[in-house]
Amino acid sequence: MPSWNTFRQIFGSASLVLFCAIVMRQLLFASWFGSIAAGGGRKPSFVPLKAGMEVKSVPILSDNYSYLLIDRQKNVAAVVDPAEPKKVLAAVEEEGVKLTTIFTTHHHWDHAGGNDEMRKAMPDLRVYAPKDDHIASATDEVEEGDEVSIVGSGHSLSVLGTPCHTRGHVCYHSATAEAVFTGDTLFVGGCGRFFEGTASQMLKALDKLGSLPPQTKVFCGHEYTEANLKFALSVEPENQELQAKMKWAIAQRKEVRYMRINPQALAADLAAQNH
Repeated sequence: MPSWNTFRQIFGSASLVLFCAIVMRQLLFASWFGSIAAGGGRKPSFVPLKAGMEVKSVPILSDNYSYLLIDRQKNVAAVVDPAEPKKVLAAVEEEGVKLTTIFTTHHHWDHAGGNDEMRKAMPDLRVYAPKDDHIASATDEVEEGDEVSIVGSGHSLSVLGTPCHTRGHVCYHSATAEAVFTGDTLFVGGCGRFFEGTASQMLKALDKLGSLPPQTKVFCGHEYTEANLKFALSVEPENQELQAKMKWAIAQRKEVRYMRINPQALAADLAAQNH
């Protein structure tokens, strides 16, 4: 696979080629991060995190993911993008935790559209949402550099400004739990569409996510894995890494029905590639 620097040297900022290169590059991001916690057969599953936290994925709508970020010690939780409230509230009840907080990544209905109904069901919910997306249901508007917390937990996350998909799109990063919630910026093998921004903005956003520690677990907003890899293969059909990644994605659906990389196996694979 050509390096990203090679793409930049040859093609400069030509937007179409830049977009293709971004998609190629994200395949590396998907390998660099310790685990891609989204996908496959969209089966609800837990991912243990550091600092006593864990994440439960909640498949919603046709291909979205909402996530419960749970503090078991305090028995409280936050939810990311609860666009289908009935399913999210059922998951909260199943876990027996107190939901106190919503983290919203951007204004699109399939991410922020459930906030009002959630607040009707739980009026005390604190709703964090990006300032530049002007989300009416927000109790707290946030932007790059802000710190947000799970109410009742004391666990905090940093807001990463990642505008492009929407003008105000943000991601939420927990350094202590080693996790990031990327909404519609970064997917497995792809990135979000440039609805309200430019290729240069998306590159900057991906650079920001790529600078996070390599053990960071990534929780993305949609299950687009096979479609993204199919597109990548249309750009580089002979690329053996892409071919292997596609086989892996298909196997995940058929065998474990959940897109999750084993961090130990991944580390061994990367070590072998570097020798």
